[in-house]
Amino acid sequence: MQPITLSNMYQARKRIQPYVMETPLINSDSLSMSYNASVYLKLENLQETGSFKMRGAANKILALSKEKRERGVTTFSTGNHGLAVAYLTAKLGMRAIICISNHVPSVKVNKLTSLGAEIIKVGDNQDDAERYAYELAEKEGLTVIPPFDDIDVITGQGTIGIELIEQFSEMDMAIIPVSGGGLFSGISFALKKYNPKVKLIGVSMEKSPVMYESIRVKNPVVLQEEDTLADSLLGGIGLNNYYTFRMVQEYIDDFILVSEEEIARGMMYMLHHHQFAVEGAAATTVAAILSGKVDVAGKNVVSVISGKNVDTSVVLNVGAKYLATTK
Repeated sequence: MQPITLSNMYQARKRIQPYVMETPLINSDSLSMSYNASVYLKLENLQETGSFKMRGAANKILALSKEKRERGVTTFSTGNHGLAVAYLTAKLGMRAIICISNHVPSVKVNKLTSLGAEIIKVGDNQDDAERYAYELAEKEGLTVIPPFDDIDVITGQGTIGIELIEQFSEMDMAIIPVSGGGLFSGISFALKKYNPKVKLIGVSMEKSPVMYESIRVKNPVVLQEEDTLADSLLGGIGLNNYYTFRMVQEYIDDFILVSEEEIARGMMYMLHHHQFAVEGAAATTVAAILSGKVDVAGKNVVSVISGKNVDTSVVLNVGAKYLATTK
């Protein structure tokens, strides 16, 4: 298998450029002033399908041979990866079957439908959808586009790290959401190769944090999924995880868990101070700062805002509860 290298990340950046934007890095004046730090937000919520997943999916799909593209692809997803695969295959005129669990929020299901993808709902978690996707691939000759534990996908997500090196070379710390670990692995590889001293903070929700528990016991585990505002971070990492578990284990400097209340506060903070409605998963990095669980004082910090695919009703409900508790 090919190794993950910075050279491959630069090649991936060139490959995906027609479909993936270089997202802005903006200073959060409010966070910076409140916490005596220089806090910047990497706005992956501005990607065409609303999340960073465009990068890994594009790199994997565009690297396929002509024969494999003609046969089509399938994937399993909690929503955002499926959206990226559906969008890109529609652009390329390819067949795509997206396998999702019955827990995927309706806003993401509706977007998948609007992109014209074939959708199959399977079971109650991502592991069920994953098993079905591989069975389908074998039966119909499709190529599976994994959401995280794959060289091309990790390399694609790592292009965020390449951009950050160019946009903010003085950074001391990066705070990154963690689910299956593709995003964290890609960014952390790039940043640690550039500056081994940069601190990498992973953040997950308190409910069903599979990678966190896996790192804690030093082996991939399975957890029952619970309802959470950070639904994009749900899903297993695979008991046979080959890349991301080891990479997260190697590169992470601290792993933070945030509560539902803290995630809600992060979502409202982004809406109030930056006029962005972001999904709970994206708000976890801001929540980690607001909760005081990450000490950013005196540091140059990047908070990765991973996506915006959240139902309006969720935002309104969170807002109402947040306002009620802050009166």
